[in-house]
Amino acid sequence: MLIDMHVHCRKNRFPFVHGRKAKTFAQPHELLRMMDAAGIDKGVLLPSMNPEWHWGYITPEETLEIAALYPKRFIPFCSLDARMIGNSPKTDFRPMLRYYKEAGCKGVGEYMANLPFDDPMTMNLFRQVAEVGLPLLFHIGPTRGGCYGCYDEKGLPRLEKVLKAIPNLILIGHSQPFWAEIGQVTEQSRKGYPTGKVKPGRLVTLMRRYPNLWGDLSAGSGHNAIARDPKFGYKFLEEFQDRLLFGTDICYCPQVLPQVPYFRKVKSEKLISDTAFQKITWKNANRLLGLGLTESSPSEIKKEPAAGMF
Repeated sequence: MLIDMHVHCRKNRFPFVHGRKAKTFAQPHELLRMMDAAGIDKGVLLPSMNPEWHWGYITPEETLEIAALYPKRFIPFCSLDARMIGNSPKTDFRPMLRYYKEAGCKGVGEYMANLPFDDPMTMNLFRQVAEVGLPLLFHIGPTRGGCYGCYDEKGLPRLEKVLKAIPNLILIGHSQPFWAEIGQVTEQSRKGYPTGKVKPGRLVTLMRRYPNLWGDLSAGSGHNAIARDPKFGYKFLEEFQDRLLFGTDICYCPQVLPQVPYFRKVKSEKLISDTAFQKITWKNANRLLGLGLTESSPSEIKKEPAAGMF
């Protein structure tokens, strides 16, 4: 079983710019083919409703529509923006959150609004997500303006404030400024992919201190965090095996997925315990999202056809 905690797609070939290269989003059938090639059984579909992000919205409604076409393969999340419905710290998001939860959404994210983590509007939304009983997957941005993602400084003090203030909210971390803090960082290195040996940093402290902080190992940031110093990476996977989640962050097609060969090697060479491997690659997602899957589920997941427009 392999559950990918972080994938994206759209029904149409909506363009966006990745770095300096113009690309188009993967369509559902392309995403499924990539998942099949990588041996991924299920993927968590993440919409985006934050205007700072790239080149348009992926709505929860579109995500639910795609997931309904391939219910054995896709797990839908919803996404909101804390500035919606009045741009106020008093907005009541609970009716929307409950609607999406009842429609089948298993969480909120990818949340990328470029507001401070502890902004009153952000805290208002996050408290209501916790009340409705959904986890939230976030992207951190290193600055206010000029990027997307919840803003925090080096050392992640604002993230800690949220973790402390809303202990019943499961927060799933992602992006360069999040994973760079697995080690010691500078203002510049936290924006990218630090290299070399890891001296445990602020993220390790936060993971040890707050049981409501989880980690999404997707994208170059997640892979770099555990691969740059292999021995440290294996110890990190073992220590936090109950709160780490395999992911790729598939956006476009084709796309290199370094997590796939990494975890194949981890398994074949027994670099972490089988218990930790199973938790990270599917059991944690199964437990967190209430999927009800069992050891025999892979044989029951018939590969749904990936042909057609979507």
